[in-house]
Amino acid sequence: MVWLLLATAVPGLLFAPVFGLWALVPPVAAAVVACYAAFELCLAVAALRPWRPLLGLLAGALALVEVALFDTTRSGLPTPDSLARLVAGVTESWQLTLQSTWPVRPEADLLLFVPLLVLLTALVGVELLRWPAAAVLPSLVLLVLSQTFVAVSGAVATLVALAYGVAVAGLFLSPARSAVALTAGLSVVAGVAALAVPTGPAYSVRQNQFAHVPLPREVSPLTEVAARLADPDAEVFRYTSDTPVDRWRLVVLDGFNGVTWTASDRYRRLGAEITPPAGVAVPTTRHSARVTVPGGQRWLPSQAMPTSVAGAARPFVDQETGTLLLPERGGPVTYELRWREPFGDLSGLADAAVSSEVRPGDLGTVREEIAALAAEATRDARPTFRTALVLEQYLSGNYKVATGSQLPTGSGWPQLREFLLDTKRGTSEQFAASYVLLARIVGIPARLAVGYRAPREPVGGEVVVRNKDVLAWPEVAVEGVGWVPLDPAGTASDAGPAPTKLAEVMAKARAELPPPDEKLPDPPVPAPAPVAQPSPWGGLGALALRGLAGLLVLLVAVLLAVPVWKSARTLRRKRSTGVRGVVGAWWEARDLLRAHGARITPGMTARDLAAVSEGAVVDGLHRLAVHLDTALWSGAGADKGTVTAAWEAVAEIRAALARRPLGARIRAVFAIR
Repeated sequence: MVWLLLATAVPGLLFAPVFGLWALVPPVAAAVVACYAAFELCLAVAALRPWRPLLGLLAGALALVEVALFDTTRSGLPTPDSLARLVAGVTESWQLTLQSTWPVRPEADLLLFVPLLVLLTALVGVELLRWPAAAVLPSLVLLVLSQTFVAVSGAVATLVALAYGVAVAGLFLSPARSAVALTAGLSVVAGVAALAVPTGPAYSVRQNQFAHVPLPREVSPLTEVAARLADPDAEVFRYTSDTPVDRWRLVVLDGFNGVTWTASDRYRRLGAEITPPAGVAVPTTRHSARVTVPGGQRWLPSQAMPTSVAGAARPFVDQETGTLLLPERGGPVTYELRWREPFGDLSGLADAAVSSEVRPGDLGTVREEIAALAAEATRDARPTFRTALVLEQYLSGNYKVATGSQLPTGSGWPQLREFLLDTKRGTSEQFAASYVLLARIVGIPARLAVGYRAPREPVGGEVVVRNKDVLAWPEVAVEGVGWVPLDPAGTASDAGPAPTKLAEVMAKARAELPPPDEKLPDPPVPAPAPVAQPSPWGGLGALALRGLAGLLVLLVAVLLAVPVWKSARTLRRKRSTGVRGVVGAWWEARDLLRAHGARITPGMTARDLAAVSEGAVVDGLHRLAVHLDTALWSGAGADKGTVTAAWEAVAEIRAALARRPLGARIRAVFAIR
């Protein structure tokens, strides 16, 4: 029973990468202990055995309420709210988990489905316990399910397979189980171990699962740029930070149909912490700020790589853009934002290649004169980050920022054609939108961000951001660095109390650009990547090799588990008193001799066994037979002295067996008969 529950708990704890290990231990342990308590109760009270599954379910549900949902109880007793939360754990918690960033916040409403699955698996396994091979199957299904959430690999996979294999093997390590059943169980576990080490990118059921968040229907922040500049002193938000901040983003727009710009709807519930995007290979450093936003805003000020949000706000996040979105409009919100920024040696940024994993983006219908302008602005150079800086230089040098009361509006192709070919005058809205489209024409992946530049205020004090700080800017995807912000309008060059590390590198790269009338030098050609030689163990061969390795590891684990299990069995027998203590000594002597190859039948007595034995073992068996007669047939039972004398006879038998050849003793230690 204990081995079965252990085999059930291990897959439940494999959800640790999603929730954290210590958040799962209490509810999983509660489910397992409740199932064990119900099992023992039904063993003690025979009338309850037909009701064992129901009793186990009720005991497990009550344990989960006390451990994970105690805030719903009244004086420790479950309430209707407790029942409703348990039902939500079956119907909703797994969906909310798939719609969150991982690791998720370790809250009961999210993780409750894991201990409930463990409880159900344990209950089914208990009912199948008379057939050990069948009893393993529910936990095996749970193990596979946990791997579809997050697949473990490497050393972790080996340890998991080892723990699960030992638990499964424990179900078969009994004299009543056959070696065939044990081999079958180990084969199943070896297959699981092989599957736990994926040969390629691991599949997850979380892929393409996003929160269903209705996007705000109010005016896009991009179309508000001119209106905000017309009312420059209105406060938007305020913040306090211990580090220089360059700009704050509200939303990133990457969809364009020729008329309007749209934001992605790939939002997730913000979990405990977000790791840097997969394309960021450079070192990053952490920063934080405390932000206060007046009521009525759904997009919260954010950064390109947010990691966590603490406070009353529970926003949704687009991990690709860093956008934070509140699902419901409410009152003032104060939160602490933590984020990452590229740090370290970025000296080679100017010569870096643009990302090959991000497609340039949508363009709408492009007129020939606009395509010619894009080629002219980038000097017909190949798409690199230096080319992106040249395009920024072209726009900032040939176009002017509009001022006054009549500011241009609009960022569709009609307005941008007028800006690029006729007026050459616009706000950051037209500069940023034009840059993104020209960059996409020449193959540079770019997107448009809208937010605010940081005012020049001392670090550490409260900074007030106003309408006059509104800003739209383009971002370019750079290999290994991620999305790098640019400033073709030149309105963010004096932002913040001091330049950030990335801003310093950008300023140096701009200063090193060749004059506008010079052709760009060809970028350095990267050395060809070494061609990987096909492995003779690829494909099915690799899977077979991993399966064999897993089987060997598990066999070693089982062999080591045999003497440990025998020692535990001996200690349990020695704790028995009275007649059970003497009979336990007889069982111990019988098992010792069977391990050394003696043929023992079920009806054989100690004297019968002595008759077919030899050496000093015979004397020990005759002494043990006397104590058995006293305990079983004299009517006086067995006192403490009789039990002690019986075990002394066993010690004499063990000493006699210890004088046998080394090979015979080793085989006896690991014998599982």
